[in-house]
Amino acid sequence: MAVVFGGRSSEHGISVVTAGAVLAAIDRDKYDVLPIGITREGRWALTADAPERMAITDRRTPDVDELAESSEGGVVLPLDPGNREVVLSEPGSVPKALGEVDVVFPVLHGPYGEDGTLQGLLELSGVPYVGAGVLASAVGQDKEYMKRVFTSFGLKVGPYVVIRPREWERDESAARKKIVDFAGEHGWPLFVKPARAGSSIGITKVDDLSGLDEAIEEAQRHDPKILVEATLRGREIECGVLEFEDGPRASVPAEIPPPQEHAYYDFEAKYIDSTPVSCPPR
Repeated sequence: MAVVFGGRSSEHGISVVTAGAVLAAIDRDKYDVLPIGITREGRWALTADAPERMAITDRRTPDVDELAESSEGGVVLPLDPGNREVVLSEPGSVPKALGEVDVVFPVLHGPYGEDGTLQGLLELSGVPYVGAGVLASAVGQDKEYMKRVFTSFGLKVGPYVVIRPREWERDESAARKKIVDFAGEHGWPLFVKPARAGSSIGITKVDDLSGLDEAIEEAQRHDPKILVEATLRGREIECGVLEFEDGPRASVPAEIPPPQEHAYYDFEAKYIDSTPVSCPPR
């Protein structure tokens, strides 16, 4: 089994943390594990199998470069569906076979990994993998299309407006007015976020017009398409669903209480200060 993590997105560090949890939990009597980290530049590297080095330390997330066994060369996945042998290629050395991979466990977060791109590569290679397929990954990563799919099946979503890159490039003032008009209809505060990112990275809670431009700039640092959402007052419940051969099974729901020292459930509340959840909810 190859556990693939890291990646080129702004969620690189959180992906490494997730991989550490996965590596620590895998039953080593059942599985031989090959940890493969993708650096922020996109190089696939063989890494140390060291979950204890993959945790948040001193409010800092870990990095693949710190775990890579070499600073050059990289791991090459087979592109031939009839061959599952992974090869380590380094400058000045004969390529080294690392063995056949029966399944890939991808734990990348964000673009270039969670959005269907890695899943498409694995489909082309004929390598089985864990988790959602290409379509579900792509739709789930793009908050606009996720909402469109939800509403097409009759599920309710909160009010939102999307600003696409072309709109912003063509007429910034018109795009900004679109958001201001949305605020006039639904009120402040608003949440401005990258449309295709996660872990609350790039999100800003905007209390009034004065903070709008800075929030847009921050969101666009992570994705040129941005999503603006109205505030919803209520309770936040999370629930995981896994599909098995006999059908889908849902986890016990958990409630995320409003963080006491944060304006909302932001990156720090999620990962640094670890807001406790109630499972099951009240």
